[in-house]
Amino acid sequence: MRALVQRVTEAAVRVDGEVLGEIGPGLLILVCAMQGDAEDAPSRLAAKIAKLRIFSDDAGKMNRSLSDTGGAALVVSQFTLAADTKRGNRPGFSAAAPPATGEPAYEAFADALADLGIQTARGQFGADMKVSLVNDGPVTIWIDTAA
Repeated sequence: MRALVQRVTEAAVRVDGEVLGEIGPGLLILVCAMQGDAEDAPSRLAAKIAKLRIFSDDAGKMNRSLSDTGGAALVVSQFTLAADTKRGNRPGFSAAAPPATGEPAYEAFADALADLGIQTARGQFGADMKVSLVNDGPVTIWIDTAA
């Protein structure tokens, strides 16, 4: 699985003008299931992100995790994280898992975060979503379970 993690002061996702999920301080997590992901990839990725020390401590150093701060997570599926831009100008997305396996992996990831005690909101798999956020820092981290 791949994830693009953004530390935010707030974030929301809308479909057809309706807010599906919104959070205050925490993480916006754009996530993509990949072809060949291990069965435990969603839970491993959730555990990694929940413990990722990218929030400031009292000394101003990035030394606290989402679990430490009690922040929330907004999880949004985004197959375009699988983009291959090596040839030509049109990205290829064949490395992304097909919807039949991608959607259950996405849901398992969001569920795993919630099971870790993280307040978790989510978008809608496969929908045309409008995501808004206020990036805090900015802090943006790329995570790939295959690497």
